[in-house]
Amino acid sequence: MITVEEAHRIVLSNCSVASIVLENINDVQGYNLAEDIYADRNFPPFDRVTMDGIAIRFEDYSKGIRTFKINGIAAAGSEQISIHKSGECVEAMTGAMLPENSDTVIRYEDLEIEGNKVTIIAERVTHGQNIHREGEDRKKGDLILRKGKRIEAPELGVLATVGKNMVKIYQRPKIAIISSGDELVNVDTKPEPHQIRKSNNYSIQGALTQFNCEIDQFHLLDDPDEITNKIRGILNEYDVLILSGGVSKGKFDYIPEALMQLDVKKLFHRVKQRPGKPFWFGKSKEGKTVFALPGNPVSSFMCTHKYVLSWMRWHLGLTEPTIYAELASDINFKPNLTYYAQVKLTYSKTSKILAHPIEGNGSGDLANLTDADAFMELPMGKEIYKAGEVYEVIRFR
Repeated sequence: MITVEEAHRIVLSNCSVASIVLENINDVQGYNLAEDIYADRNFPPFDRVTMDGIAIRFEDYSKGIRTFKINGIAAAGSEQISIHKSGECVEAMTGAMLPENSDTVIRYEDLEIEGNKVTIIAERVTHGQNIHREGEDRKKGDLILRKGKRIEAPELGVLATVGKNMVKIYQRPKIAIISSGDELVNVDTKPEPHQIRKSNNYSIQGALTQFNCEIDQFHLLDDPDEITNKIRGILNEYDVLILSGGVSKGKFDYIPEALMQLDVKKLFHRVKQRPGKPFWFGKSKEGKTVFALPGNPVSSFMCTHKYVLSWMRWHLGLTEPTIYAELASDINFKPNLTYYAQVKLTYSKTSKILAHPIEGNGSGDLANLTDADAFMELPMGKEIYKAGEVYEVIRFR
């Protein structure tokens, strides 16, 4: 067996960066940027009016002028117009260029208009009010979106603003999630007393949904020839295989042998951790990545979050989040293994993240995960983990 640290290192060291493709802006939501995005001009690109009203010279107001002659209208999208002399104003609409020789905008609610004359009735006017100054948000050449950023609605707006109709994104891997075992039946089937419904494939797919990948599900019966033949076909069509079950030392655990026959190189099998000790990881000659997870639901779920999601982030050029929490009560764990304790997270009055252990009935207790928010990674080499100690947590909510 190898340590968690060594297993994690091997997983990431055998992860290549995804291919980069150029896609239309209409097709990139949910993907990750494969390029830095810079401002092609100042944000905003001109002094912009932020309230419908009039634009004046504040110098006139400071001299006591309260009634102004209207000298035109500045509409959003029109070319800049100008104030020519003292005592003049321009009606200015939200989004318009600030009229030349003006420096203050007063909203209509603070005015009385009669004919082409307007009187300021506001008790107080400040210099520069209701103006969004050129370059106030970003300067031309500033980095706006960093490579690896997930593209959602705000990012689409920025991409459009800088004229990026074609965007470089990381191509998502094509993923196969493969359950195994004669005891498993479909979710819409009433199980016999000796059967259970498939669940790991749905939990794994749910965890991967955030990456917007193409995912298909398969199932293998406990037959060595069928397992080998089906995996051979799947390896030809998919970039990443995530198997669940059939990797321990039981008489019907045929998957490691099948992978060996298919020239998938074993990079490790069995990790010093609980849950998830039988975890298997390898790579085919063609560069296909294979995760073979234990079949117990909590083991499969933990390995997905610790290893598979880490691989995905690395593959897509994303930052690996690191979150720490303070243990809220003691945990006793005697085996010399890294222990992933299920915890509920809360916040203290001082904004500390507190991790409250949620006791379950082992790695088969899938229902217990619904009460937890995260796994707390407790390093091997201790038997008592005391309240108040701080450890890393892997959030799954």
